[in-house]
Amino acid sequence: MTALRNTLPRMRFLSNLIRPKSSAPLSTSAPTSEPSTTMTEGSKQKPDSEWRAILSPEQFRILRQKGTERAGTGEYEHNKEPGVYSCAGCGTPLYKSDTKFSSGCGWPAFFDAVPGAVSRHEDKSFGVTRTEITCTACGGHLGHIFKGEGFPTPTDERHCVNSVSLKFHEE
Repeated sequence: MTALRNTLPRMRFLSNLIRPKSSAPLSTSAPTSEPSTTMTEGSKQKPDSEWRAILSPEQFRILRQKGTERAGTGEYEHNKEPGVYSCAGCGTPLYKSDTKFSSGCGWPAFFDAVPGAVSRHEDKSFGVTRTEITCTACGGHLGHIFKGEGFPTPTDERHCVNSVSLKFHEE
């Protein structure tokens, strides 16, 4: 029974392995003169042409088009150094290392974000309802939040974040 229970949390995020290369933005902001998949909310807004100029193609696919990196390939999944994880797009601090934990999911996992740094949105892609998380400042896609998985954390939440969406700064 214990082996089954330890496997169940890992099964919930399997739908994250397959993501469309792009999907409609969750934002209902007015259209701009330039077509955009950019989901902007805060003060660090840019048109897609500027994001393409400053982000790598993989960062653009994940941050601006809601992509997902392959499980187990991210730079920060096993990082245990003290420091701060910032948005790879705009540099806004998002997570402190003391909220990171090992979930075994294949992506960096955090149980809480820097207050006000991460926004939550309903995501109904793939026929399931999940909670997408984005950088409040620039709207960059970070990943998803999963609740009630039974991890021994103060919030009982797992912020499953793409390493590509983050930049780590040692303390």
